[in-house]
Amino acid sequence: MSELLLPSIFFKNAAGWAAADPAGFLRVQWGPQARTLADTCALFAQIAQGLQRHNWSRALINQIGMAPFTPEEQQWVAHSWLPKAVADSGYRHGAIIVSPDVFVRLATTFVTARVQDLAITYRTFNFETEAVRWLLEQPLGPQ
Repeated sequence: MSELLLPSIFFKNAAGWAAADPAGFLRVQWGPQARTLADTCALFAQIAQGLQRHNWSRALINQIGMAPFTPEEQQWVAHSWLPKAVADSGYRHGAIIVSPDVFVRLATTFVTARVQDLAITYRTFNFETEAVRWLLEQPLGPQ
């Protein structure tokens, strides 16, 4: 019988966790608990480092159950982190499993609407299986 390969969590804090999936992408799970901007920045920093470390361009972001991004987080992600992650870490494809919470969806839409000038593609999904299927169709590394 073959051994099932599971994602390896390499970072966890109040914002959530990040793991390297053996299929060739990062898994990011946002948590429901309160977080600070520093927690959010630390998780995003680890995502960027994980993409660089593995030379991957793909991330699966699960937002089910997460607290909405604050306006400060939205601004930081859209204007600081995303441009740097695309330029320096090769981030190119994000599959987002969307939250049923309308405020989470609106905060995420604010961020993803700001990527039009960046070499990144986001798609949203209701189910992980669909998100993973799409993600695996995308190039493994930065193009």
